[in-house]
Amino acid sequence: MPSLSDRTFLDTTADRLAALPGVRAVALGGSRAQGTHGPDSDWDLAVYYRGRFDPADLRALGWEGEVSELGGWGGGVFNGGAWLTIDGRGVDVHYRDLDVVEHEWAEAEEGRFRIEPLLFHLAGIPSYLVVAELAINRVLRGELRRPAAYPPELRRTAPERWYGPATATLAYAKAGHAPKGSLTLVAGAIAVAATQTAHAVLAARGEWTTNDKGLIARAGLREVDGILSGLTASPATLTRAVTEAETLLGRAVRQVGGHT
Repeated sequence: MPSLSDRTFLDTTADRLAALPGVRAVALGGSRAQGTHGPDSDWDLAVYYRGRFDPADLRALGWEGEVSELGGWGGGVFNGGAWLTIDGRGVDVHYRDLDVVEHEWAEAEEGRFRIEPLLFHLAGIPSYLVVAELAINRVLRGELRRPAAYPPELRRTAPERWYGPATATLAYAKAGHAPKGSLTLVAGAIAVAATQTAHAVLAARGEWTTNDKGLIARAGLREVDGILSGLTASPATLTRAVTEAETLLGRAVRQVGGHT
């Protein structure tokens, strides 16, 4: 059981993280930064560093849990962190290299980004995720420059970059998986395409997102649940489901002006 109040816990934890060598700022993210958390929600904290950062310094604080090396969570913009228990609370610590963050911000301003694989994210993550964090997260220690608005160039390029693969994913499912009665593969294709389309819709609206939680609902795509719930291994049923998904996702993108 926690022995500290939430405020005292957050203050003391932020102080200890901010004191680590190389750390320039500490920010609170996730549901607790957005006020959508429940009593059992984890605490997401990001440490922003410049130059050298050694995970051994974090490990030396003695908190229970697992601390990854740099690059331990895929080696992309989401470059590692820790799963910890601090005063009875679940705490995720994310490493954020300020040089990388600033580079991805400049790229996003020009409408450029990459999509990287990351555990628990069906369609991967955009490299502008670290910019979204700056816009959404709450700075606890230090100073961080924040985006004033969603980059107009990103609103122009990102929808098609996300929705294009969604259409290809569904087309392949219709031609390759549905005729064979491959229920699992068709269901997976629809789920991935819906996630890709949700990213397209939010980008067209100029709305930041940092993970898959609530993504489908925010994009107005909950009707996909109904399509998936009616699946059977019948080729005719699977083909019809893919067609319904194509119609639903295409309509959603057109409504926000993200595809012509």
